[in-house]
Amino acid sequence: MSEHQARIRWTRQSAEKFTDGRYSRAHLWEFDGGVAVPASSAVSSVPLPWSKAENVDPEEAFVAALSSCHMLTLLYLAAKERFVVDSYEDLARGTLSRNEQGRMAITAVELAPRIVFSGSKSPTAADIERLHHAAHEQCFIASSVLTTISIAGEWTYTGHAA
Repeated sequence: MSEHQARIRWTRQSAEKFTDGRYSRAHLWEFDGGVAVPASSAVSSVPLPWSKAENVDPEEAFVAALSSCHMLTLLYLAAKERFVVDSYEDLARGTLSRNEQGRMAITAVELAPRIVFSGSKSPTAADIERLHHAAHEQCFIASSVLTTISIAGEWTYTGHAA
C-alpha cells in the first residue's frame, strides 16, 4: 500500500465579496516532488474572468491522469515483452455529460495514442490489442473510476534501432 498527496491552495482576494459568486477559481496544486501546477475551474463551467483559461482544470487533469497511467503501464508491459518503444503520444479526450443518476460527470474518455516501435521485435496488431487491454486492466487510475475508457490509437514499427 502507498499514499499519495497533493496540496491544494486557494485564497480569496480581498476585493472579492465571495458570496455573490464573483471570485477567482484560480488555485495551486502542489505535489511532493516540488512541482506546483496552476489550476482553475474550466471556463466551460465558470466563465471568465472567474476562471483562468491557461490553468489546468480538474476535468482535463482527470483525463491526463488516465492517459498517463495507461501509457506508463503499457510502456512497462512492452518492455517486459522486449518491444522497443521509441515514442508515445496521446491526445486523450474526455466527455463531460450527465451520468445515469443525472449528475454531471466525465462519462467517457477516449485515448488515442500514437506509438512508434523499433528494435528487432515487431509487434502485431494482436500484440497491440493485448498490450492495450492489459494496460487498461492494470492501470491503477482506470481501476479507480466508473468512466468508460476506449482506445483508438495508432502504432507504427520503424525497424531495427540504429
